[in-house]
Amino acid sequence: MYHKELRYYFSTPIAYIVIGLYQLAISLFLWVIPGQWNIIDSGYAQVDGLFQLSPWLFMLLCPALTMRLLSEERQSGIWDLIRTKPISLTRIMLGKYFAAWTLVLIGLLPCFVHYFVVAYMAEPMGNLDSGAFIGSFLGLIMLSGTFMAIGLLCATFSKSQIVCFISGALSCFVLYWALLQDHYSSISRGVIDLRDVMVFITVSVVSIIAAILLINRLTRK
Repeated sequence: MYHKELRYYFSTPIAYIVIGLYQLAISLFLWVIPGQWNIIDSGYAQVDGLFQLSPWLFMLLCPALTMRLLSEERQSGIWDLIRTKPISLTRIMLGKYFAAWTLVLIGLLPCFVHYFVVAYMAEPMGNLDSGAFIGSFLGLIMLSGTFMAIGLLCATFSKSQIVCFISGALSCFVLYWALLQDHYSSISRGVIDLRDVMVFITVSVVSIIAAILLINRLTRK
């Protein structure tokens, strides 16, 4: 299921559009659009804007990836065919989840270009807080995984992709504002606290389990 979903993303324009839009938005804010996130305007060798902007972009990109994970198959009837195969519902859902999350992680890799460019431009060369960058990057990986889990849960709510997207985006926003923001900021300072890590893991696991239970109940009706 994992390979099937991943092949689907890269055999259609979805993967390229999502990664392209994310990188385009980040690049414009960091290098072109004047403002607080513009590296040149700030005069400092830092890429903080990347990690301040990404959570808000992920609130849209992650639900956009997960909204079709179940709706297309449920509408077309393929879901019933998949359930007849000798594979557990848990493996099906985990395969879909990790495939979508892998796509996000691939989309994050070009962000290292900004790090190396800023390190090259710094005076002296390389004068950049690498610890904070690595901590922030790890925080972004965990945050994206949590958003994907929330999106997967919301994808079970309806056969309509629009409903799944809107509910996913709203859920990510509310949960980030109410719970995840402080833990993400803590990790972004370069301090890896087990309590912060456990919050992301707990929310992700609970969301995935809830998604499995809900889709099992809905598709049995």
